[in-house]
Amino acid sequence: MKKQTIIITGASSGIGKEVARHFLANGDNVVINSSNAKKLEKVYHELGGGKNLAMVAGNVKDKSTGEKLLATAIEKFGSADVLVNNAGIFETKPFLEVDEAYLDRFLDTNLKGTYFTTQAIIPQMQKQHDGVVINIGTPLVNHALAGVPITAQMASKGAIHALTIQLAGEFGKDNIRVNTIAPGTIRTPMHAGNADQSAGLHLLNRVGEVEDIAEMVFAVAKSNFVNGAIINVDGGLGAGHNLN
Repeated sequence: MKKQTIIITGASSGIGKEVARHFLANGDNVVINSSNAKKLEKVYHELGGGKNLAMVAGNVKDKSTGEKLLATAIEKFGSADVLVNNAGIFETKPFLEVDEAYLDRFLDTNLKGTYFTTQAIIPQMQKQHDGVVINIGTPLVNHALAGVPITAQMASKGAIHALTIQLAGEFGKDNIRVNTIAPGTIRTPMHAGNADQSAGLHLLNRVGEVEDIAEMVFAVAKSNFVNGAIINVDGGLGAGHNLN
């Protein structure tokens, strides 16, 4: 497998950090991003710094952040081969209590972040006639949970699923592959130690680990023929629940 340059948004914790670790361990170059500069610098050092790692702080809803990520990747490593749009937020709020400002937070980070970062990176992939975009979605886009009020989250994530398929269609001719990986509940700081309470939502009756997602991101990045796919890595959550 050739050495690639991987750009990862939302990489200061959880899935993004583990994805960065996984690619570095396999010899790739990595550019990590977070809107929190202090946390990002801490993770940069935690991952060992070194010649194969770079960092760019900035909010992904601004296309200028994507442009800085691209410039850093080209300057330090000479290419931009894989974009992992991992930055995202998750909260719960009943639909009738959602106001415009609350909805905009999800659209800004989840949808606009994915949209504009991809828009900044794809021209370089076109020049290379090669590239992979991996978005992070959720099986809950097609699998409602009545007791979990997440309309703002799902509206933004559903848009990412749709965007994935359309981008795969528009840029397949350029040998650019666009896919979404849809995790189930994963043990990350986002769940504040309560992840295991969601075990029964998964047919495996357990939650996932960040390594489970990193391994799939890596596999899709190295594949030459996966395109326009929504890949559930969810312990069976999208198929059903364990009610025993």
